Amino acid sequence: MTELDDRSRELRDNLAAVRARIADAARAAGRAADDATLIVVSKYFPVADVRRLIDLGVTDFGENKDQEASAKFAEIFEGASEQERAALRLHFVGQLQSNKAGHVAAYADVVQSVDRAKIASALAKGAERHGRTLEVMVQVDLDGSDPGRGGALPEQIADLAAHVAGLEQLRLSGLMAVAPRGADPDAAFARLAELSRDLRAAHPSADRISAGMSGDLEQGVRHGATHVRIGSAVLGPRPAV
Repeated sequence: MTELDDRSRELRDNLAAVRARIADAARAAGRAADDATLIVVSKYFPVADVRRLIDLGVTDFGENKDQEASAKFAEIFEGASEQERAALRLHFVGQLQSNKAGHVAAYADVVQSVDRAKIASALAKGAERHGRTLEVMVQVDLDGSDPGRGGALPEQIADLAAHVAGLEQLRLSGLMAVAPRGADPDAAFARLAELSRDLRAAHPSADRISAGMSGDLEQGVRHGATHVRIGSAVLGPRPAV
């Protein structure tokens, strides 16, 4: 077995700590220890770190910027077998403009930040052009206090979900949200869980909840998160850009 370099050991230890937090939170909520999927948000970090994380067993990655994500994962996938490519899932979690959506549809497996019908339609056209079916989540702005973060308001979810569900190239899988700045994450994610129950009443297969980051993953898991998006707790402070 190849000896790990210092950075790989750092990532290994950080991953172990985060996975333990997820498992402890799941057990405390009466869920199976492996009930929530870890997405490592690798934005601004180099290809070398992504390769190290893959070697350490990470399968799900999150990216925020189209240009960075497409270049980074093109390099990752270059020379990879179909089996190796199929083992990885790339989640686009950043705000998306409609003129970028078709490009993102070419390489992302999941887009978690759909907050407008225009974005959904553009993703569907891009997915059709590339012969793909794309999983999408509706991003929710839980209180409307920070529109710069994006997200559909709670009262907009039903119409947007119906629009997504009507697009053949898209598969509606659930909701994503960030706890509002200064808000109690428990209250925020409890509200998200309610919205998820409402969504599932109309779309039973849309049962995924993406909630919780490095500082509030426990609260996300407590309220039913099936996916948590972790950056700094695994990779450390974001590099200067």
